[in-house]
Amino acid sequence: MQLNAVLLSLFAAAASAAPAGDERKFGIMALRSASPIHFAPAKATQGKLVFNLPDSKMDAQCTDGSKGEKGAIFTLKDGELYLYGKDQVQQIYVNRSGMGQGVLGYFNKDTSNPPRNSELKGWAVDATENLTFDGTGLLACPGGDDAFYIWASGVDKPAGIEGCLPFSARTVTQNDAAECTYSTRE
Repeated sequence: MQLNAVLLSLFAAAASAAPAGDERKFGIMALRSASPIHFAPAKATQGKLVFNLPDSKMDAQCTDGSKGEKGAIFTLKDGELYLYGKDQVQQIYVNRSGMGQGVLGYFNKDTSNPPRNSELKGWAVDATENLTFDGTGLLACPGGDDAFYIWASGVDKPAGIEGCLPFSARTVTQNDAAECTYSTRE
């Protein structure tokens, strides 16, 4: 019995390990019980990350012909978070300054710089597979069309927005994800 348990745990560890040189590709799913965002995938459009945006408003260009309706795919490298893409290197930033109040978005690293006071490094996946920034969680704040935009935690009502929800940003491995270029506001 103990030998079976040891063999099963070794098999599980080997199966979950990525081959050398490969980067883990993952989606983000909101965990917030009894809320409109529970189990929603994070999507990327117009330089922002969002839950529950109608599919008709998605406008990514993906190698599988989709427009990012099923959710954005991310990669993490050296504490920096990127969208898994095809034509542009698109990087996630957080602005926790007094002006930014935790605003979170992405930019095309090849053609522009992040907004002033942005932080790029500090992303990590914790022991429970939740994405954090600088050791803290994330917020989802309502923004119209039943959509909730993603912010870094730290301000209860960023930009004065009422009804923000702290949530766990569970990472979900997506080995066969399509590469996408997501729209920006540039």
